[in-house]
This record gives sequence, C-alpha cells and structure tokens, in this order.
Amino acid sequence: MTTLNLELLVGFRTGLILASIPKALVSMGFGALGILLVSCSPLLSSVSIAQSVGLGTSVSQSPIITQENRGQMLPITAKAKIGSQVIQLEVARTPQQQALGLMYRTNVADDRGMLFPFAQPRVVGFWMKNCKIPLDMIFLRDDVVKAIQVNALPCEQEPCPTYGPDVPVNQVIELRGGRSQELGVKVGDRIPISFLNSQPSALS
Repeated sequence: MTTLNLELLVGFRTGLILASIPKALVSMGFGALGILLVSCSPLLSSVSIAQSVGLGTSVSQSPIITQENRGQMLPITAKAKIGSQVIQLEVARTPQQQALGLMYRTNVADDRGMLFPFAQPRVVGFWMKNCKIPLDMIFLRDDVVKAIQVNALPCEQEPCPTYGPDVPVNQVIELRGGRSQELGVKVGDRIPISFLNSQPSALS
C-alpha cells in the first residue's frame, strides 16, 4: 500500500483531518482526504495500519479498551502546567490511539486530558463524531496556545463540523468541556508540556 493510499484510507475512517488540502474543499465535503485521525470513528484495521507506518504499539502504549463502550484509557505519560493546575495527560501516539481519542468516554476528570502530538506543524481539524461529552481543544505550537475551541459538542447528525485554526500546530490538548475557560487559558499563553518517560513518537 502506498503512503498516499494509506493516508486516504485512514482519513476516510477517522475524525482528525490534517489539512493537506485547502479548507475550501473541507466545506465541500472533502475533509476526510487529510492524513489521519482522532476523537471519533475507529479504524477497521488500525493495528495493521499503525504497524505499516512503523508505529506499532508497545505494551505500555496499548490502549485499555473497555468492551462495554469501546472507549480507551491510555496511561498517563505527560503533564501540562496551566496556571497553578497540573493536568495529567494521556498521550495518543499511534494512529490507533489517535483514531480512538476520547470517543465513547463519558467523563474526563478536571485534572486529566489527552495530548495529540505531531512531529511537524500542520493545519488540523477535529470533529466530534462518536464523542459522548463536550470537549475543549487547545491547539498549540511548541507549547504556545494558537487557538482554543470551547465546548465542542458531540456530533449527533452528519455532516459533522470540524474544529481547528488556520495556522499550523504540532500539539493538541483535549479537556472536558469548559475546563479551559475555568483555567483561564488564552491565545498566546505558554503551556509547558513535559513527558514522564522519553519523548513520544509523534505522528509525522
């Protein structure tokens, strides 16, 4: 399978649109042609796709998936300092993990969130298909806040809207809905992110 074909397959099956196409095409319904994933519908064969791009999951990276709701709980492997609050972060490293994101989760604690790291800055768009609760999305480049989406609502009817700035970012933090406002997060703020082990392999 070529890289292009892989990107198209993953894009059609998942919810994070990495804008390798103009946003005008997104509004025309071609948003799924981006590279990868997140916070919505799972891949049909996400493990094999992850392995095919050299990002096979290890034991520590594998999501804990509950059969009841198909959500995932990843280990806490990073933390972000927002004001005086330390947010413990699950890190979605692989295509499989990013495809699942926070979908099907029914709650996110005030001091918890999920980090989506990318090796290179790019324009991204997230949707809320298969998400059960409102989420805040903090879009960052090198720990600096570039945009904030507050209370993105679960998508109940397609086509689902996408959320994301028109500027390249290489990190996205998802929190429970409204939490970024409670913490006073503003565009231009610096949010230091530190990893508890080694630097994770971000998607290229």
